[in-house]
Amino acid sequence: MSVKDTFLRVEGLAKRFPSSKGELTVFDKVDFGIARGEFVCIIGHSGCGKTTILNVLAGLEQPSGGFVFMDGREVSGPGLERGVVFQGHALMPWMTVMGNVSFAVRSRWPSWNRAKVEAHARRFIDLVGLSGAEHKKPAELSGGMKQRVGIARAFAIEPKMLLLDEPFGALDALTRGVIQDELLKICAETHQTVFMITHDVDEAILLADRILLMSNGPNARIAEVVRNTLPRDRTRLTIHHDPQFYKIRNHLVDFLVHRSKLIQQGGVDTAAGASGGPVEVSPGLEPDQPDPVPTVPAPRLHAVR
Repeated sequence: MSVKDTFLRVEGLAKRFPSSKGELTVFDKVDFGIARGEFVCIIGHSGCGKTTILNVLAGLEQPSGGFVFMDGREVSGPGLERGVVFQGHALMPWMTVMGNVSFAVRSRWPSWNRAKVEAHARRFIDLVGLSGAEHKKPAELSGGMKQRVGIARAFAIEPKMLLLDEPFGALDALTRGVIQDELLKICAETHQTVFMITHDVDEAILLADRILLMSNGPNARIAEVVRNTLPRDRTRLTIHHDPQFYKIRNHLVDFLVHRSKLIQQGGVDTAAGASGGPVEVSPGLEPDQPDPVPTVPAPRLHAVR
């Protein structure tokens, strides 16, 4: 990906904390880019700093070193051009589904009247499959429904980028799968740029165009960037029938089980690419197959409000 095509650019990101031994470096020299409309997942063991990186992208936390640029501007604090969905639903318990989503819409467009706000909010409530639940409060909703409200709220502000911190981690497998399908459908419709943390290898292969692999912390780094060569119209029902799926999955699992620890200990170095950044690999391809040119949808066009 050329610098010109990069929508989000992370350069030399580092995070250090004081410790009893002086200073603990959680991660260092983190560099990556995301194209407009691309879905990127990041995977790594606990303690490597994934959530800290997401918080820096959201402007909720300051790095110890390095820079983040989005759409040509440096990220220095929170903003409504970035929507965040956390592991917990973070809903306001005294508000209904409509109230929670409308609150975000009013924050984004304070001049809109109530009817316009609710019409806009209803569109995204419908998108996540919560039609008919608009007047329910969080206490009346299941865990999966609460997460759908959080996703609707994040999409309703029409952010330039969506940041997801393991939003489905606490859900049962069936509910998780249904919401994954909803997310794929919404991203296909809106061409949303997404950065997502997950521990689920299969989830990453289903959702992501590229998967960032982090070595173990401390001193973690992005060791590899795995390009997902499965077609973008992949579904949960068909993905396992493609032989590329198992090649990609085995590569990711091998990294998590073996190579991430070896990289931390200095026993193997997959991060020494020709440009000095992490190596980009396409494990789903046969050795004689060319690496496909990624197809990223054109950005949405909005009328001036």
